Parts: sequence; structure tokens; C-alpha cells
Amino acid sequence: MQQNIYDNNEFFENYKNTRLSDNSFNELLEQPAMRKLIPDVQGKSVLDLGCGFGFNCQEFALAGAKRVVGIDLSEKMIEEAKATNNADNITYQVMSMVDIDTLNEKFDFVFSSLAFHYIEDFEKLISKIYNIMNDNGALLFSQEHPIVTAVKNNGENYVKKLNGSVKGFLLNNYADMSIRKEKWFVDGVEKYHRTFSYIINTLIKCGFTIEAIDEPLPSEEALKTREGLKKEFIKPTFLIVKAKKTQ
Repeated sequence: MQQNIYDNNEFFENYKNTRLSDNSFNELLEQPAMRKLIPDVQGKSVLDLGCGFGFNCQEFALAGAKRVVGIDLSEKMIEEAKATNNADNITYQVMSMVDIDTLNEKFDFVFSSLAFHYIEDFEKLISKIYNIMNDNGALLFSQEHPIVTAVKNNGENYVKKLNGSVKGFLLNNYADMSIRKEKWFVDGVEKYHRTFSYIINTLIKCGFTIEAIDEPLPSEEALKTREGLKKEFIKPTFLIVKAKKTQ
């Protein structure tokens, strides 16, 4: 059963404040990299898995998508999305992404931002995504980088010099693909670690062709906004993959 941490009041409020900040990792690093890989959605049907507040759904609608479906396990997220990022061609639904086979429709583009690492059975999810996509459809997703999800100690893994500057990152438990529990706003947040090779090979096994892989680095402008992003040159935070369903 997928954990629904986003309906925890303390977690939700802290996450909302972070996500709405102009200097968040999402806004400065992950989202700019994702936008570069989004295909033309004019006249297309789009599914957003783990849509959160619906920011991306709104962008797809404004870009001319014929239909946009946003699903999220969190009732609080869907309520916020309906209130702030709605449109006539957007449908929001409280649903776990593991249940997408019950939607009974197919999509030209499937998108997901920082949600796949919450899913226990990655292969089953990817197989279901493949089955609900039209031929030549595109899948674009981001997740926490496997270097991030690997560590189990939930502590500070950066190695620092005597002057306090970062000189490296301690990686551990990389080959141990299993659940991780950490403190992020609240204790006990669950996510699942998978190696880079497992992620890519699973996509290929399920029938996808890999089109692009990105481990985004901050722009000069982003570094001016948030100096701490310099650590991205030592250890990547995000992994982004674009794949295609070929006939």
C-alpha cells in the first residue's frame, strides 16, 4: 500500500511552503530541466502522475493539450489543484498511480515529477504506463537520483573540509534495492531505492525506447539565487528520463 504522507497536516503545510518558494530545488533545478524535454502537447491527451498542486497540468492546458488528467493520492493536493490550477480541459482525480489501469483511456504523453520513488513495484507501474499509452507516445519523469535514495543513515553525507566547504559525498548501500525511511518534515517518510541500471533496464524491458537522460546541473542564474546548488556538481539530486513507446 502506497504511503499517503502528503495528507499529513504538518507535512503538507511544510511541503506547500517549500514548493511555492521561488528558490526551491524544484523551481531552480528540476522543473527547468523537465521543461526542456516536454514534447509538443498541442491537441494531445496528457496524464500527470502525482500531479500535486497541478502546476504542470495548467501548463499543459495552456500549451494546447486536448485533455489533461491529473491524479494524486493526496486529497489535499487535489483540492489545492482544483482551487488554483483548474481549466475546462483538466480533470483531477484522487488516485494512486498504481491504479492507472482503471482509467479506461489512452494518452499521448505521460508525465511525472518526483513521484516514482514512492512506488514499491516499479516494473508493474512502468508496464501499466506502457499499456495506457498510444503508439509513439512519450513518457517523461523525474525522481530522486539513485545516489540520493541509496543512503540509509538519513544524515549528512557530504564530506567537508576544515573551512566548511564541501569536498565530497559518502555513498552507501547503493546495491541494496529496498525501502528507505527518512525524516523529511516528519519522521517515517517512505521511498524506494533502485539502481540506475535497474531503472533504465526496466523501461527497456517494458518496451520503451530511451530518448534522453538528464542529471540536471544548476544554471549560473540559479547559482546566484541559491549558492548551495554548487553541491550539485559533487552529487546530483535528480534523475530525469524521457522514453518513447514505439510500435
